[in-house]
Amino acid sequence: MKNSFIKYIFIVLVTLNISCELDTVIEDTFDEDTVFSLPDYTEGLLLNAYGNLANTVISDYGSDYLDAATDNAVTNNYTGGVYRLGAGGLTANNNVVGSWDNAYNQISNVHLFMENGLGDNVIYNITSETADQLKRDNLKGEAFFLRAWWSFHLLQAYGGKTASGDALGYPIILRSATEEEAVDLEAVRRNTYEECVVQIIKDIDSSIVYLPLTYTGTDPTIGVANVGRADQKTAWALKSRVSLYAASPAYQSDDIVSLTDMGQFSVVDQTKYIDKWSRAAINSQEAIDVVGAFSSLTTGNFVSWTTPGEFIWRSYFTSSTLETNNYPISERGAARTGPSQNLVNAFYSKNGYPISDVRSGYDPNNPYENRDPRLYINVLFNGSSFNNRNLDIYEGGIDSRTIYDRNTRTGYYVRKWLNLTAGLISVDNSSYGQHYNPYFRRTELYLNLAEAANEAYGPNNVGVGISQTAVDIIKSIRTKAGITDNTYVDEIAALGKEDFRILIQHERRLELAFENHRYFDLRRCLLPLEETVTGVKITKNDDDTLSYEEVDVEERKYGGIKYYYAPLPYDELTKSPNLINNLGW
Repeated sequence: MKNSFIKYIFIVLVTLNISCELDTVIEDTFDEDTVFSLPDYTEGLLLNAYGNLANTVISDYGSDYLDAATDNAVTNNYTGGVYRLGAGGLTANNNVVGSWDNAYNQISNVHLFMENGLGDNVIYNITSETADQLKRDNLKGEAFFLRAWWSFHLLQAYGGKTASGDALGYPIILRSATEEEAVDLEAVRRNTYEECVVQIIKDIDSSIVYLPLTYTGTDPTIGVANVGRADQKTAWALKSRVSLYAASPAYQSDDIVSLTDMGQFSVVDQTKYIDKWSRAAINSQEAIDVVGAFSSLTTGNFVSWTTPGEFIWRSYFTSSTLETNNYPISERGAARTGPSQNLVNAFYSKNGYPISDVRSGYDPNNPYENRDPRLYINVLFNGSSFNNRNLDIYEGGIDSRTIYDRNTRTGYYVRKWLNLTAGLISVDNSSYGQHYNPYFRRTELYLNLAEAANEAYGPNNVGVGISQTAVDIIKSIRTKAGITDNTYVDEIAALGKEDFRILIQHERRLELAFENHRYFDLRRCLLPLEETVTGVKITKNDDDTLSYEEVDVEERKYGGIKYYYAPLPYDELTKSPNLINNLGW
């Protein structure tokens, strides 16, 4: 990796030393020391680790929402990795969720920077020692954060139990390998899941020491022009997420949690298990203390030209990829993502009761009225306003499959993150508008705290160092989302921790839909994976009334507990004989 980087930089420098005369003069005297004395190129190692982050919410998954491999949605991209994943096509050679090589490449870039970008060989500001040191400190903090980020990417994708009952993560690497180490593949072994968590948290804590709280002002290093790079708030958010995964039942060894069947597990060591949840609660509370209050998501956040306060860390993009993939066929889209009836049914009525509860006032003949406002920012349904008209998804309507067979498979279109500006992807339009991909939202931290607090202390108890109960957090999230009554929350809390756990998982599903959390939440919580995805068939009657029929759309073929975990890449297993694969693979 190091030699490849030197070769790349050499080519760039040769290009920059072409004489202005007719004869080309090539200067080829740049050695390794010279290359690593150039601040732009040295910093470029970290910029590459940034540049490989997902630019859009669908970038990492073959231009599909990962929710389309869960009970939340389906895709009509039949050749894509997400469709194969949902159909049970996960293999060691076909895993759209994992990116082993890319993650390790970025970790390698970070190590090259740490080893060559922080010494006396390079000066980042020749006019001010103070400014130079500020830049070094900031880059050092970014390096620790980026190693933590890409390490968690490996842990999230490949962490899991083995046949022996151990919980393993990934092989931890903390520096560039020597030539001898690079060929000693028998020495490559997975660290335990807990060891990986400890190392990631250590890197996060180190990053917090050097990073600014946030980027403000005009300073070239820590000013507002650097928004989008890691800061302390970003690091705290990652710490909260990592801690939540570390406490989850799927990633405990058999001496703490025993996995018995799909959706079934038992806690063997309550003390150790609760201790992990308590640690997750404290870390999430500390993150909230730094980040601050949350605000409910709105459709205006999808296209704002100013970063919404709800977003802790985000990328932005101006292409119309989301729209061309997901608009109806008649609107020059591909109608790729179809939200499920399962998801639509999961949204409460506006008064906070499930639609299966008679108190909800739910009307099956008018199913989208007076619902949880979060339904409307996630899903487009028959009659939804779209491009100066209403969607016609009933049988025979222009947005149904009876007119275009590539239209939605479920009777719904995705709304979240799309720009619905009229004429956005018309033939003569070249303005795509602003889009965001939030890596962290503030509300996620509160959901993390609610889940951890419920497991550690119960729904109505406040732990030491914790500012509020799980019940209070869930009520505040629902209220800010526009739900008018929380009696139902109190009723479920009165039933105890286990029932309230289900409600919290339900809230995560609704609040974080189409943000690529559902796939991982189902697995880390050891929830059933095989719920058939359903949709709706709408018939327009002779009197212009509509009839709604729930229909099966796609089976989820996750047959067996091995699908809680992913297989390690085939190439890595063949090269490194001491790598232990996950359970069932």
